[in-house]
Formats: sequence, structure tokens, C-alpha cells
Amino acid sequence: MTNRIPLLLLPGLLCDAALWQHQTETLADIADITVANLTDGDSGGAMAQRVLAAAPDEFALAGLSMGGYVAFEILRQAPDRVKRLALFDTTARADPPEKVKLRQGLIDLARSGAFKGVTPRLLPKLIHPARMDDTTLVGGILGMAERVGREAFLRQERMLMLRPDSRHDLRLIHCPTLVACGRQDELTPLGESEELAERIPRAKLVVIEDCGHLSTMERPRAVSAMMRYWLQV
Repeated sequence: MTNRIPLLLLPGLLCDAALWQHQTETLADIADITVANLTDGDSGGAMAQRVLAAAPDEFALAGLSMGGYVAFEILRQAPDRVKRLALFDTTARADPPEKVKLRQGLIDLARSGAFKGVTPRLLPKLIHPARMDDTTLVGGILGMAERVGREAFLRQERMLMLRPDSRHDLRLIHCPTLVACGRQDELTPLGESEELAERIPRAKLVVIEDCGHLSTMERPRAVSAMMRYWLQV
């Protein structure tokens, strides 16, 4: 028997379990943690089905960026199984045309054989400008992208381009919800997290100062602290 809370963590695009390393290590005393593999499946619905098939009957759910999009799919498929929700640096909106065009450009770049150039091109949008010289952080991000690999990246980008607008579903989320965003997040700006917090009935918004898009790695202690509180209230 264990009193630890089942906690399912969903990574973002080109990310793996390293995205949640600090949280996995520091929350292990109160949570039974699983980091989902989102490298298979060519749609959010398919990814959600795979995650749910391996998940316990009830669990807390946290996703960052693309992980948030998969979280919305999980909530559509099995809303009663999610007892707590945390959404980091994500949005309920579908991609606008300009972002679809950007994703297609990255897909074309990866298909041309220049996959290693994808993450360096994205890096300035992933982290706060002041951390571009943080070799440990940058190395961790590049390492995740290399492990995820080109084929999974192509599947993930196609899923992201085709994902639905989830805003109409937000009012149906009734579990305790944490919404958090880096103040300087360029990929999913703060206004989109404010929209989530306004539309989800039991949501609380936390703004992470001096932080870009990958908040769990950029501000790991702050994120772990807020998640500990979210899991225990």
C-alpha cells in the first residue's frame, strides 16, 4: 500500500523524461510518477489512447506545451480519471496559419537531412535569452531532441498542425487545475495561459518570472514547489 498520488507527466515537442527530471526526483515522496512517451502516434487522440491504456484508474495529470495538448485529449476521452490537472506553457488554441507555415518549414528542414539544425533554430524561443549561455540547460535540451529523433519529431509536428481548438472544452474541466507560464514565454505567450485560467472553472494561474517556454527545466525548483502544493491541497 502507498499513499503517494499517481502522477502522470506529459512532455513537450522534442522532449522526453529529462524535461521533468527535477520534479520526478523531488516529488517522489508524495507522488508515484510516470513520464509518458509521446513519440508514437500521429494524432493527439492516438497519443492519449496509448497513455490511458498504461495509466492507473485515477491520476493527477501535468503537461507542458505539446503535453498540454495531449492532456486535453485525455480529458475528452476519460475526464473522470483525471483528479488534478496542471498545464505549463501551453494553449487551448489550434495553430494559426503562420504557425502552421513555421511547422511545415521545420518539417521540410528535418526531411532534408538537417535534423540536428532544428533545435538550435528553435532554441531562442524555448528559453529565456539570459540562459542561452547556460551550457548545462542547453545541453539538456539538445540531448532530448537527439534522443527523440527525426521520425518522432515529424509525427509530433504533424499532430500539432492538425490538433483541434480545445477552448470550448475548458468549461467542462472541474478538477483542481494549476495553470503556469513563464513570463517571457514566446511560443505560448502568457495571455494564452490567462485565457486557460479564466475559462477553466477551478483554475489558478501562476506566472513564473524570468522564464521562457521550458519552465520545468529553466525554473525547476519553483515548478516543483508549486506542483507539491497543487498535489496536496
